[in-house]
Amino acid sequence: MNEEPREGTEKADSKMEEKAKASEEDLKVKLQEMEKKSSENYDKYVRAVAELDNYKKRAVREKADAIRYGNENLLRDILPLVDNMDRAMEHACNSEDFNAFREGLKMLQQQLLSCLQKHGVEQIEAVGKDFDPHVHEAMLQVESKEHDESKVVGEFERGYLLNGRLLRPSKVSVCRRLNKEDQKNCEEAMNEAENN
Repeated sequence: MNEEPREGTEKADSKMEEKAKASEEDLKVKLQEMEKKSSENYDKYVRAVAELDNYKKRAVREKADAIRYGNENLLRDILPLVDNMDRAMEHACNSEDFNAFREGLKMLQQQLLSCLQKHGVEQIEAVGKDFDPHVHEAMLQVESKEHDESKVVGEFERGYLLNGRLLRPSKVSVCRRLNKEDQKNCEEAMNEAENN
């Protein structure tokens, strides 16, 4: 009688050992799969890091080239102007016709302005306009009865915008209207000067 329970326990132990071996085999297979997956992921990671590093180097190189050669189109468009200036200088040295020289200078100016306009540079209109501190730099105030208060009456240096952004302000003179007392004093001073 003692042998029957022992046989049952041996069979149970045997089945448990088989299950344990099968489970161990399954775990080994799963471990190998995970190690393979881990290796693949590490490979992908290393490649991604290398690609990112290459991208950074390429971006730095492209930025340096853009800075170095960014004005290439503008300069290429200015070269014909330089050629025309050389021709004008040659013509001016060999000719006495001042009017032709003046006309040549006007043509060069128009060519240069059209080249600048092509590249987004535009002139700021100043004379006769209201003074705008965003685009005008007041060099002096002029007292005048002829112009309205804060109107630009003269331009010393033309201003320019680059694609709508201030490149250089216009240097201008601005009208300051005489108040009645200043106007009276000014008229008295002028009368005195005329009488003397």
